[in-house]
Amino acid sequence: MSASPATFIGNITQDPELRFLGENGAPKLGFSIAVNHFWTDQSGEKQEKASFFNVVAWRNLGEDAAGVLEKGMRVIVTGRLEQRSYEDKDGNKRSVVELIADDIGVSTRSISSVERRQNGGGNGGGRSAQRPKLKAQATISEGDEPF
Repeated sequence: MSASPATFIGNITQDPELRFLGENGAPKLGFSIAVNHFWTDQSGEKQEKASFFNVVAWRNLGEDAAGVLEKGMRVIVTGRLEQRSYEDKDGNKRSVVELIADDIGVSTRSISSVERRQNGGGNGGGRSAQRPKLKAQATISEGDEPF
């Protein structure tokens, strides 16, 4: 865990992209999330603002997350903010701040059903045969206790 951790909760804006870099083929997962902020202004009107953040997950975390995450999922990402500079194709200097993930979790807050991906037998975590969606169901009776 980072010395100054940052936690972001938001929706994935595009399917994550897993790449293998360098001589040793280090896995790097990249995706972006939209983080929404809601408030009520002085006139009582509800307001909303979305901020977008790039997330990078390396090695095992990146490979594991690539097999689970997809566009639209609500995720909780904890890591550190890191700024890097680069030159674009026109030679202009650019700077970007990314969230380097230490941990990624899927938020169950807005899940109404779950579809598990099958292990593709070494095909990079791709989907095999589609399984029917599982509906989350629970019946709680009076007197039921969690322990």
